[in-house]
Parts: sequence; C-alpha cells; structure tokens
Amino acid sequence: MSFDGRLLGGVSVLAAVIDAGSFARAGDALGISASGVSRAIARLETRVGVRLLDRTTRSVHLTDEGRRFYERVRPCLAGIEEAASEAVGAANIVRGRLRANVDPLFSRVVLAGKLGGFVERHPDLELELITREHIGDLVGEGIDVAVRFGELANSSLIARKLVDTRVVTIASPAYLKKHGRPKHPSDLVNHACLQFRDPATGKPFQWEFHQGRKVLPVNPPSRILMSDASTMYFECVAGTAITQAVELGVRDLIAQGRLVDLFPDWPGETFPLHALYPSRRHQPAKVRAFVDFVMQAVR
Repeated sequence: MSFDGRLLGGVSVLAAVIDAGSFARAGDALGISASGVSRAIARLETRVGVRLLDRTTRSVHLTDEGRRFYERVRPCLAGIEEAASEAVGAANIVRGRLRANVDPLFSRVVLAGKLGGFVERHPDLELELITREHIGDLVGEGIDVAVRFGELANSSLIARKLVDTRVVTIASPAYLKKHGRPKHPSDLVNHACLQFRDPATGKPFQWEFHQGRKVLPVNPPSRILMSDASTMYFECVAGTAITQAVELGVRDLIAQGRLVDLFPDWPGETFPLHALYPSRRHQPAKVRAFVDFVMQAVR
C-alpha cells in the first residue's frame, strides 16, 4: 500500500475521536465540524478496507479490526510527536553536532583560542570546524554554516554580511628603516611588495586605494605570490616587503607595533565577511549561536 498524506491525516482524526469519545468533541479539538470528522473517518475506512468505528447516537467505539489497526499505528503517532518535539528543541536549544566551514585565516587569527569558551557555554553541542580555501558543496557535505571573506560569486547559498573590515597596506618598522616610508600609494611602484593569490581566480588580488569617492589603482612590483595569508603577514613582519591585508587579520600585529598601517588617510577600501547558509528558513539554534559567537569574536 503506497503512503500518502491523506492516510496520515485520517489516522490523526481517528486518534482525536478515540481521545475525545465523540465526533463533535474531536471536531472541536481539531477545529473542524463533526461532519468533517465523519467524512475523514469514512475516507480512512475506505482506504484501509475495513470498518474502524461502531457509531451510535450516544457513543463511538473501535471495532475489533479498528482496535488492531489503532494499536499498530499508535506508536507511530507517538514517534511523530516525539520527532516534532525534538525538532522544536533544535530550533530553540543549542545542541547536537555543528559542522562549520570557516576561512583558514579567519579561523587562525580570530577564532583560535576562543573555541573552547564557545563549546563550554553550550555543553550539549559538538563542534566540527573545517578550514579550507574553497567553500565546496555545503549541502552535499552536510555543512550547517560557512564563514568567508570577500564578495560572493553567484550562488544558491543564503548570505548574511557580518562585517566590513578595512583593507590596510602594511610594512614592518625594519623595512621602513631600510627602504623609507612611501608617502603616497603611487610611491609603491618603487618598493618590493608581497601579493596574495585570490583563491577564486588563482590570480593576485588587485591593489586599490579608496579615499571618499576617489579610487586609485596601483600595480606594485612583486616577486612573491602567496596563498597563505598568515605566512604573508609574518614575512611582512620579517621586513621582506610591503603587503596588503584585511585589518581583522593584522590588527594585533599593528597594535603591538610589529607592523605599520602606511596609509590611514586612505581608509575607504573594505572587504566583507559573510555567514553562508544552505537555506534561509528555520535556522537551528546551534547555527544562530555560532554566528553570534563569530560576531563577538570580530568585535
């Protein structure tokens, strides 16, 4: 016998009649008329091929066939109710396994050292943190949420911008002592620079400087192209060359005086950080909790 939604609906009406003891009271509980209840029971009896209820003007009773049928389906109804309760819990209680796909740089420089506190606040949660350059197939891999820098390509994923972080041009005090500090972005053509490979295109990111509505593209000379941002930042700390970075990635190094923001008067270029979801609807509590944690870490 193939399953359809009408069968489940009929069984639900049957359960209401048994609980209430009459078609009228069952109709009140379900928000339908007594005649609607009667028609639903009649359709169910036609579907299963036996009479399920004996009806009198005063009472309703299960037939022998109806009793055997109901004893078989009652555990299934209880299982559906239990599953629904668990689903409601998932929407409101932070628990279960959370699989998060996170940009490697963001994981290393922002989240590292804070993850223990996050899971400690949510003792019923298990966190699986996946870090890699490419976002991959969130749905196919069972990923609950992804966190990524940059503008988004056309995608079926749902995106929520979390923050815009400045793009800063940086050098170490040792480099500046040896080679001098550029006074203007156009002076970078006379300096050694490190470039970062865009994982989406495989090409170096283009350097631009924004000041109000003014946009100045610069093509600096570079003999080193990198795909790991952390390595690039610490190569910059070592005095090898000038580079560009998202401020979130190097703010501690700047605060410590190990790197210098060369052009604070060109603050307009920013790089977005997004949370990406496979679906817009009904985000579980565990996903909402993780995104809130990311926002706190950014601040």
